[in-house]
Amino acid sequence: MARPRPAPSAAAPALVDHHCHSVVAADLSDDALAGLLTESDRPPAPGCSPFDSALGLAVRRWCPPALGLPAHAPAAEYLDRRRELGAAGATGRLLAAAGLDTCLVDTGLTEAAGLPLLPPAELAAAAGASVREVVRLESVAEAVASGAEDWPSAVAEALAAAAGGAVAVKSVLAYRHGLAAPAERPARRAVVAAAGARLRGGSGRLTDPVLLHHLLWTAVEVCAELGLPIQLHTGFGDPDLTLHRADPSLLTDFVRAAEPSGVPLVLLHCYPYHRQAAWLAQAFPTVFTDLGLTASYTGPQVASVLGEMLELAPFGKLLFSTDAYGLPELFLVGTCQFRHGLAVLLDRWRADGACSAADAQRLTCSIAADNARRLYAL
Repeated sequence: MARPRPAPSAAAPALVDHHCHSVVAADLSDDALAGLLTESDRPPAPGCSPFDSALGLAVRRWCPPALGLPAHAPAAEYLDRRRELGAAGATGRLLAAAGLDTCLVDTGLTEAAGLPLLPPAELAAAAGASVREVVRLESVAEAVASGAEDWPSAVAEALAAAAGGAVAVKSVLAYRHGLAAPAERPARRAVVAAAGARLRGGSGRLTDPVLLHHLLWTAVEVCAELGLPIQLHTGFGDPDLTLHRADPSLLTDFVRAAEPSGVPLVLLHCYPYHRQAAWLAQAFPTVFTDLGLTASYTGPQVASVLGEMLELAPFGKLLFSTDAYGLPELFLVGTCQFRHGLAVLLDRWRADGACSAADAQRLTCSIAADNARRLYAL
């Protein structure tokens, strides 16, 4: 049974987390838990800990009170208390404290630190939130088992079937080849040839640029038919990504070409290219954006980064998300960082006479939930 959600108030409006992942339900070692506080998949350098970072400070600021400890409790004390409560107890407390109304979960990841993630229904019960699915494009395409000639149509059919009950699809093109997507669909002959080469090389991770670009354009067609947005990872991530290829401005030609379809394109995370993402959202009606895990990872600088995003991004185009993955702490940190950072920023604006109290409240509700509800028809 889902836990009761706290009623939203004027000070704390409802939150729709429009992009996140599930969490590990099992007990984690201290090293495994700390490893999920960084985008790196490497061990920390000698003498360093992921807790000694802006995100680590944010975890120690917001999470200990949910487990009965004072804010800023030392990491060792926090980890001891987490073990004392057990994985289920700590997860329940942390997710309840996040107070989320709705979570749109990318189901393309199924484990973290080598352990399974909670299925969506169990995450919903633990968080006391409604959970809806975001389908990962590359996962769908990688599961297609057809001959090369049939690959284009088989991918379209598989994607339409997978996305039928979802609220969005998502691409990790930034990781696989980079965001410089072409302004036209690849020729069928090239797609068939690339599919044949993939079949001869064995199945696995989809990295061929022709197949990736075909998949993205197929998603445009399927999403236009189903009325779904396409989410795209942009900006920083783990070392599998080459950062300059994840600059969202590289999508500009694709955005122009896809605009007649009317399919919304949602730029996720964006840092350090959040100003480029804000420009795209201002320039093109179909582009939306968020800060996602940027709000958590920048810690004390969250208000400044939010302010940089809102220099250009229309207020109706910015959405809240945590991009939480693996740890329930990242749901709580994401919500607290967002609420705190936006409140600090808007207090500055009000003090400067840039907006009224009513403007600030309307903007907060829009970013927290209303924009996502409109975009995803929730």
